[in-house]
Amino acid sequence: MSDLVSREAGTVAVRASALSKSFRMHLQGGLELPVVEGASFEVHAGECVVLGGPSGAGKSSILKMLYGNYAATGGEILIRHGEAMVDLVAASPRLVLAIRRETLGYVSQFLRTVPRVAAIDVVAEPLVARGIDAATARERAARTLERLNLPRRLWQLPPATFSGGEQQRVNIARGFITDHPVLLLDEPTASLDAANRRVVIEMIAQKKAQGVAQIGIFHDEEVREAVADRIIDVRGFAPARAA
Repeated sequence: MSDLVSREAGTVAVRASALSKSFRMHLQGGLELPVVEGASFEVHAGECVVLGGPSGAGKSSILKMLYGNYAATGGEILIRHGEAMVDLVAASPRLVLAIRRETLGYVSQFLRTVPRVAAIDVVAEPLVARGIDAATARERAARTLERLNLPRRLWQLPPATFSGGEQQRVNIARGFITDHPVLLLDEPTASLDAANRRVVIEMIAQKKAQGVAQIGIFHDEEVREAVADRIIDVRGFAPARAA
């Protein structure tokens, strides 16, 4: 299959079709363990879609397939990259990296800290990678960290020394600072207090107003209800053995 699948008009930003994922358990004689089967859904520009369902239902597996961290066992993931709809499942590694740089942002639960790199530079790095000069990137990073109430005294320190909530605010700032048209959100408010949860809800609403398609996992019911335009119950994509 070609990387470039079609040139399609409309507002669809992401389309998953018959998406499946299984893991091979090498310590159990090569047993094949299916976790997602037949996942099909669309997400449009300016929409926040939440993946719902109990723990272990496959939400994180779907999100990781959408980002390319997990290779799908079957199906396709079409993502609007520039003017083309690209199948992320069939895309070359180089194209996947280009999609992440230009189109697909990600906020994970955990910050992968870089030793000795200041928090403000961790946040600014995605902008620098996209060609924005370092000074401008640092100014935008400062504004974002300030919005998320991270104390200014911490900006020049490496976030490896921060608390969980402080690290998560750096993580959120890094994910939201760019203008990626698609943004994946994996429990972005899990370690935050009520005030900063409200800030993130506002940031998600602002992204929606800018036409960004967002797909997220939120275990906090209040946050989920505040941000979700639709909730997709992933139990509908459970393998037959687990249904």
